[in-house]
Amino acid sequence: MNTSEAISAHAVAGLANRQLDWRHKAVPATANGITHAEFLAAKHTLGDLQTPLLTLDNTAIQANADRLADWCKEHGVLLAPHGKTTMAPQLWTEQLNRGAWGITLANFAQLRVAREFGVANLQLANSLTDPHAIEWVAANATAEAPILSWVDSVETVEVLNRVLTGSDAVLDVLVELGAHGGRTGARGVDAAMQVARAISASPNLRLVGVSGYEGSLAHTADDAGLGAVRGYLTDMRLLHEELLAGGLYGSSEVIITAGGSAYFDDVVTILSPAISTGAETGGPSVDLMIRSGAYIIHDDGFYRGISPFSREGDQPFHAAMHGWARVVSQTEPGLAILDAGKRDLPFDEGLPEPQFIGPVLGGAMEPLVGAEITSVNDQHSFMTFDAKTTTVRPGDVIRLGLSHPCTAFDKWTVIPVLADTNRDQTVVDLIHTFF
Repeated sequence: MNTSEAISAHAVAGLANRQLDWRHKAVPATANGITHAEFLAAKHTLGDLQTPLLTLDNTAIQANADRLADWCKEHGVLLAPHGKTTMAPQLWTEQLNRGAWGITLANFAQLRVAREFGVANLQLANSLTDPHAIEWVAANATAEAPILSWVDSVETVEVLNRVLTGSDAVLDVLVELGAHGGRTGARGVDAAMQVARAISASPNLRLVGVSGYEGSLAHTADDAGLGAVRGYLTDMRLLHEELLAGGLYGSSEVIITAGGSAYFDDVVTILSPAISTGAETGGPSVDLMIRSGAYIIHDDGFYRGISPFSREGDQPFHAAMHGWARVVSQTEPGLAILDAGKRDLPFDEGLPEPQFIGPVLGGAMEPLVGAEITSVNDQHSFMTFDAKTTTVRPGDVIRLGLSHPCTAFDKWTVIPVLADTNRDQTVVDLIHTFF
C-alpha cells in the first residue's frame, strides 16, 4: 500500500476558502459572498436554510465510516470506496483516514478530480478506450501514485496498444469478468482468459488482478438474487486460480476486487480464501478489495433493505441524508404539492418517503403517518395524505427519507452537514461535490 499522503490535506482544507453565492442553491441568500469558513463560524442551524434542501447527518456519517472500516480490518480485506457516489473529497478523506487503500472512480473526469485533490491510489472501475484518457493515465500513473484500470476484451487491449505504441509506459490493468445479462466484463472465464493472454503479450500492459461487479446481476437479496451473485463470485475465484496456474500475472502483488454496497459480505465469504502472502505458494501475494461507496451515506430506501448489515440485523448503517421540502400548494383534499422534485432529490431507486411534518424548518416536527409521495416533476413532488386524520397547510415543512445517495449528491454543489439531524441541527460542515 502506498505510504505517502493518501489525499492532499492542504487541497481539501482549501475548500474552506471557497466563496458561497447564488451558484449554490443550498446556501441562503443572507450568506451570499461569504466563505465556507465564515459561514460555519456563524454557527448556522437548519432553520437558517431554505427549501428545497438536502442535508447530511455527521453522527451517521462517522458511525457508517467506522463500521465498514472496522469490518474490513476484521476480515483482512482492502477497501477502495467508489468515490462516484459522493464525488466529495471531504468524504473521501473520512474514508482514507480510516485506512482505505484508495478511491475507485467510474470515468476519466472523475479520475482528474481525485488526482487534483491529491488522492494517491486510484482505481478506474471501467475500461480505458478514450485516447486522451489513456494518454493521461500513462502520464500520471507512477509506482507511488498508481492508477489501476480494467480490461474486458481483446479489442480493448488492441485500443490500448495502438495509443501506447512507441511509449515506454506500462499500465496496470485488471481483467474484468462479467456475466450474461450484466454490464461490462468478459462473458465467462474462457473469454476472460483470452483477454489475460492478450494483456500478457502487450509490452505496455501489466496484469495485476481480477475485477468484477456483482451488483449488476441482482437487485434483491432473495434466493434467486443471491444465487446469481454467488455463482458469479465463484467464477471470479476460478478465473483467478486459472491465471495463477497459467503464470499470467505480471506483478508480485495481485488484487481481486468486487463488492458494491449490497453484497460485500458474499464477496468476502467466497473470495477471501484466495488471499495469500505468496510465501506458501511461491507465487504473488493476493489481496481482496471491496469497493462499497454508498455505505458512508446509506439511505432510507434501497440500501436500507439490501445492505448486508440490515439483513443480518447487527449494527446496521444509518441513513445520513434527508430531504426537506415545503408545501407550496394544498388546494385539493388529501393532496399537497411540495417544492422539491427530480432536480433536487433522488427518485430512481424509490420515491422519497415523508417522515415528519412541522410548521417551520428547524422547528418541532411530528411523525407524518400514512403520507406518500406518488410522483415527482422536475421541481415538485405530489404528496397524498389522509385529510381526515392529518392537516397539511401551505408553508409546512416535510422531512423526507431518501433512496440512493448516488443520485442525490449529483444534484447539489454544496450540501450542509448537521451535527445530528434528530438532536443537534447546527451546521458543522459544508460538503462540496464535483460532478
